[in-house]
Amino acid sequence: MIDCRFFQRRSALTLSAIMTLAAGAAETLGAQTAQRAASGAPRKLASVEGISEYELSNGLKVLLFPDPSKPTVTVNITYFVGSRHEGYGETGMAHLLEHLVFKGTPRHPNIPQELTSHGARPNGTTWFDRTNYFETVPATEVNLDWALDLEADRMVNSYIAKKDLVSEFSVVRNEFESGENDPFSVLLERAVSTSYLWHNYGNSTIGARADIENVPIERLQAFYRRYYQPDNAMLVVAGKFDEAATLRLIQRKFGGIPRPRRSLNAGNILFPTYTAEPTQDGERQVTLRRVGDVQVAEVVYHVPAGSHSDYAAVDVLTEVIGSSPSGRLYKALVETKKAASTGAFSFQLREPGVMIGFANVRKEMSLDTAASILVRTLEGTAAAAPTSEEVDRAKVTLLKNIDLTLNSSERVGLELSEWAAGGDWRLLFLHRDRVRKVKAVDVRRVAATYLKQANRTLALFIPTEKPDRAEIPAVSDVAAMVRDYKGDPVRSVGEAFDPSPTNIETRTKRSTLGNGFELALLPKSTRGNTVFAVIDLRFGSEQSLTNKATSGGIVPRMLMRGTTNRTRQQIKDELDRLQARVNLTGGPTSARVSIETTRPNLPPVLRLVGEVLKSPAFDAKEMEQLREELLALAEEQKSEPTALAQLTYQRTMNPWPKGHPSYISTLDEDVVNTKAVSVDQVKKFHSDFYGVARGMMAVVGDFNATEVTAIATELFGSWKSTTPFERIAVPYRDIAATSQTIATPDKENAYFMAGLNIALRDDDADYPAVALANYILGGGFLNSRLATRIRQKEGISYGVGSQLSARPLDRSGQFTTFAIYAPQNAAKLEAAFKEEIARMLKDGFTATELNEARSGYLQQRLQSRANDNSLAAALANQLYLKRTTAYDIEFEKRIAALTPQQLVEAMRKHVDPSKITIIKAGDFTKTGK
Repeated sequence: MIDCRFFQRRSALTLSAIMTLAAGAAETLGAQTAQRAASGAPRKLASVEGISEYELSNGLKVLLFPDPSKPTVTVNITYFVGSRHEGYGETGMAHLLEHLVFKGTPRHPNIPQELTSHGARPNGTTWFDRTNYFETVPATEVNLDWALDLEADRMVNSYIAKKDLVSEFSVVRNEFESGENDPFSVLLERAVSTSYLWHNYGNSTIGARADIENVPIERLQAFYRRYYQPDNAMLVVAGKFDEAATLRLIQRKFGGIPRPRRSLNAGNILFPTYTAEPTQDGERQVTLRRVGDVQVAEVVYHVPAGSHSDYAAVDVLTEVIGSSPSGRLYKALVETKKAASTGAFSFQLREPGVMIGFANVRKEMSLDTAASILVRTLEGTAAAAPTSEEVDRAKVTLLKNIDLTLNSSERVGLELSEWAAGGDWRLLFLHRDRVRKVKAVDVRRVAATYLKQANRTLALFIPTEKPDRAEIPAVSDVAAMVRDYKGDPVRSVGEAFDPSPTNIETRTKRSTLGNGFELALLPKSTRGNTVFAVIDLRFGSEQSLTNKATSGGIVPRMLMRGTTNRTRQQIKDELDRLQARVNLTGGPTSARVSIETTRPNLPPVLRLVGEVLKSPAFDAKEMEQLREELLALAEEQKSEPTALAQLTYQRTMNPWPKGHPSYISTLDEDVVNTKAVSVDQVKKFHSDFYGVARGMMAVVGDFNATEVTAIATELFGSWKSTTPFERIAVPYRDIAATSQTIATPDKENAYFMAGLNIALRDDDADYPAVALANYILGGGFLNSRLATRIRQKEGISYGVGSQLSARPLDRSGQFTTFAIYAPQNAAKLEAAFKEEIARMLKDGFTATELNEARSGYLQQRLQSRANDNSLAAALANQLYLKRTTAYDIEFEKRIAALTPQQLVEAMRKHVDPSKITIIKAGDFTKTGK
């Protein structure tokens, strides 16, 4: 469960109470069954671009979005209740309730276990206007029936018990404290709360610590009974399913839940929010003083609701101001070296929201100067009117993101929650249409209307003879806006693809070009003609890469910043025009390009990527801007518990000599190396190593295989690296157990890591057993042994789990556990961790644990193969490893044949508690309080 903080991750019931609850649940189920027979058929309300809206007789809104191209289905239920609806003393209640709804119902007493058993990708999220719960599962009749039954049952039958509140409030508090570690987020909470005097948008969704810790269970139960009802909810089913059959199934599951009788006596009337934020009458300022290494300036302005006709122009204005590198803030602050990074964003909400601009400023820079330029740039936008070029560029970016979202039924299924909470789900399409029509004059008008001194939160009150105030429009009549809306034609839906290893192998065509560059091509029909590609380059050797880690790490970061023919901005503009997302990552030994686009645009995108890889400009100005960003990132991590613990753990477990390509540097070394590296060194690294020494490309989706092969030959068939590739082996290291504590003053949350190196390869006989045993111990969704003990029962940690890695070419792996927690719980956490490891090694695993974990684990692997992006990456890795999906077939056969005894024997062989290293980072001076 995630808490959507700004910007942008119980005492026991008496026996009589349990019996009363069970009896009440039985009566409720009986009443539901009786009413189902009498309830009328769903009424169709609207249909836009393949999405159909229905309403059940009890008021539940239902959206169906069939997409046969994906072998998964997403069930997403949204309740129109968020932090905006909370009363005095109830802050954080909507989010706390989100946690408790995972604690079970009479029909579903162990929800985390069920989610894992069905291979679900689930979550729950809370925001200002809504709370939603979703699970994406393999598209089977059994899974869909289960998911709908789960959501129907916990709509009105969740326990919401005091015993669960007692343990869960500390988990939520742990989540609260985790957010308190981030100065940017905390500063934004302060800025937004200062900008609102009365409206609940001024309250963070996570809530006040005192409310989280002290809310009576009776208030939480009443909150649940009021808002978790069919007439205050919207159900979305998106993915592969039969629409008519699913509608009948929804009617059967949800139709019998009675519409509540809302009255003053019952205290359950859903009043509209009648608290209107008064027009701001002068600039405001807030200051936050905490430990940190990077300064931050933020400025907040009130803007209209997401449904208002002005919001599209505000959205474009935000992109014009905040985009990198074309944005006005970037040019005014980053290019002039007054800030390390900048940006802007706005909240699309049901009531009038806010727009935020920010600058991250290194310590040696002037925060006052940056803040002054930040304000001057924003409030000067109207006078220095946005050009048509700026506005068109921003629109292309925004519309690209909308279009790519609409190509994914899973993304759309979740995105609909946001717009429905803003008034109606069709606002998603209406907003897109409005963005298309925005002109430069519209952007200038909204800048003049809302980006003004009296509407700013950054400065102190100053008496002003004639205040220049921004009048925020009232919420529009959304029903009138969308009443006759039709939208664009329905997109192409794609084929129903079987993601089994056998079918993938049958459909994949592999080939090798003359210079050794390898191809894996899997063409198939997809929704919106989407296609994904991955290009991998491997280069160098241990000897040739010695002392070149810094320059090698900067090369991939510089490649997208300009070629000999195009500037950084021109590359971004061309990718936006081609509706493409391209991500280039890498380091001193390899580089990877990930591409998402559509069939007609793949050829020009590949040619652009080829230009980026082969003809970088390595512009000195861009290099200096990147240097500032890297220095700010390293300095920011110096006081962060998570970053420091992870870095210390990896340095301890992987002690490479300094200068080795695999050496893990300290943050201080990163700063020194980043300051010292030159453009010439970066150019030389590219010249010496980039090219095809060992290269491969995998493409999955809607494309012409013959055409792509010809383009790959054209771009990479004769491109060779001047330095040969020789894989750097990673030997197993038997590291003696240590325990280290890292002090991070003034940090509310701490981070824990523990583990050991293991001599294991991913094709060893023991690997399937160790992998599945680790899944039981620390995987799954909230129901692993570690999560059940440390989070669910004892409420020590919001995030806890374990990870297992085993290399495919070297017999060296790692078993690692982790947790975030309050520093005062350090001893309790460590004891629980050690006890669970000891229990696992002593008692082993039950047959039930094994069977349920095996089902969930295999279904998650299926879901990964059903994701074209993940599948492309997997096929590229197979080329490098000289494997086919035969490995997956064999691995899953071995998983299917495992016994509980094999699991415990494998863990006893590889996990020795006496060799476990423990790293803790936090402010442990507070543990005595």
